Amino acid sequence: MFNCRLFCSLLLIASTMATAWGQTAKPDLIVHHGKIVTVDTNFKIVEAMAIKGDRIVAVGSNQTILALAGPGTRRVDLQGKTVLPGLIDSHLHAVESAMYEFDHPVPDMTTIADVLKYLKGRAATLQAGQWVTLSQVFITRLREQRYPTRQELDDAAPKNPVAFSTGPDSVLNTLALRLNGINKDYKVPEGVPCRVERDARTGEPTGILRNCRSLLKIQSPEKLPTQEDYIRRTRMLLDDYNSVGLTSIVDGDTHDDQMEIFRQLKERGQLTCRTFMVLHLEANDPFDKIEARIHNAAQNPLHTYNDMLWLRGIKTYLDGGMLTGSAYMLQPWGISKVYSIIDPDYLGMRYIVPDRLYRLARLALENGLQFTAHSVGDGAVQTIVEAYERVNKDFPVRDKRPCITHANFMTAESIQKMKELGIVANMQPDWLYLDGATLRKQFGNERTTYFQPYRTLFERGVTVGGGSDHMQKIGSFRSINQYNPFLGMWITLTRQPRWTDQALHPEQRLTREQAIRFYTINNAYLTFEEKQKGSLEKGKLADFIVLDKDILTCPTDAVKEIEVEQTYLGGKLVYTRPGKIALH
Repeated sequence: MFNCRLFCSLLLIASTMATAWGQTAKPDLIVHHGKIVTVDTNFKIVEAMAIKGDRIVAVGSNQTILALAGPGTRRVDLQGKTVLPGLIDSHLHAVESAMYEFDHPVPDMTTIADVLKYLKGRAATLQAGQWVTLSQVFITRLREQRYPTRQELDDAAPKNPVAFSTGPDSVLNTLALRLNGINKDYKVPEGVPCRVERDARTGEPTGILRNCRSLLKIQSPEKLPTQEDYIRRTRMLLDDYNSVGLTSIVDGDTHDDQMEIFRQLKERGQLTCRTFMVLHLEANDPFDKIEARIHNAAQNPLHTYNDMLWLRGIKTYLDGGMLTGSAYMLQPWGISKVYSIIDPDYLGMRYIVPDRLYRLARLALENGLQFTAHSVGDGAVQTIVEAYERVNKDFPVRDKRPCITHANFMTAESIQKMKELGIVANMQPDWLYLDGATLRKQFGNERTTYFQPYRTLFERGVTVGGGSDHMQKIGSFRSINQYNPFLGMWITLTRQPRWTDQALHPEQRLTREQAIRFYTINNAYLTFEEKQKGSLEKGKLADFIVLDKDILTCPTDAVKEIEVEQTYLGGKLVYTRPGKIALH
């Protein structure tokens, strides 16, 4: 028998559920009347985008997307502004950078006189015998383009030990050498990849030490930060990252205490950049210790995917730096006043023997951790490519996306093998801008043919992503290195080093589309997240930025001057440019 009451009740329930579903399915936010660069496969440009929760639910025309709005949908009129996906920095050191000026401000230094003035001023604030330290002032960025001498450091601080550090290398004054037992008879411990530069005539140490920091006893007099100091200053830096359009970062050498800072920020809801962590590994530790560290990382709860914080990589150091004269090259560096090189056969510094590098890479990759190594010179790049090639004979590596960090100097052969094996790389255009003139002077035009060869990499189908290697200071243009991504894009478009009017291999310039992909979808691929972010498409995270200029049509030199008006992370506004009225 037909039960009218039951039928009506079911009908009412169905109607109520349909109404509720219709209301909950409506977008929370629609941005419209803009120029939205989706960075999808076709690089499609649309007018509007709808967001529900932290995800994009639709992109398209104003008419189509606005028709999806419900009574609770917030509408933002973009007023013709250009929108990009949230930008991604593929390699930086956030916590370390945030804390650099915690004790005291450090001025910009462009000359040896600036360096000596700073050291003398610091010594005046300290007691005799206390250490005076200065790090990451690169000699290629000083007008004289050389190391300060041991005697100059003695004169600046005669009563204090002084350590001037630049990348992995340092200059010590006489007192600092004496306190560390480094004299004419000093011998580097066996197995330690350290080089003590000596006067060719007397055999005395010049003060220049290449990759010897693990042997040095340096006691910093600077005040020690608390855990809350770390969290507060890291938040300040993340906010500044947001201000230049960064919504995701790769912390490229995360130590255990830094990992805890990120974890606490996430727990407190204060992490405003999605963070992919690459755990620091001491490559020459006993191998059982290395195995334990990798296995522990693979079992860490943070290794489980989370779109805000993910432990997924392992990082070590294969060679030195091009800014200090210790990158490992296939051909000798050559005698150099800039880098204080007197050995005509000197190739640079390689810290890991090939067999150990293969074992490290294999262990990390088979444990679900992306492996990367700091590899600057073409000799280092060739070495790590060969290590991955060897691992590939044990198991396929393509899906594991083995990585190279920096990859500044390359060869055609290495690029071809990277394509064949699926090797990816994070690269830093800022070095081309800041140091390109010095590198051309040192190596000549031919040896810089494959220095940061962006166009070749794109054309060969090797996935590379842009970053900064930000190491010090808060402020996207005052930092070392500069982390403003629009400056980075401009460098890839022009390849114009400072202090010169001659582009460095202009045939390697990128197009604007490629430059944008370099800081968005390519970087998402580097972190296994191209299905989650990196483009503005249905189902992806609603990370996007609103620009004050049209990056696709503005004059080329205006690209580096682009400012971000708003930054959204997962559909939530996390930054509005000061002095600007929020779009609504």
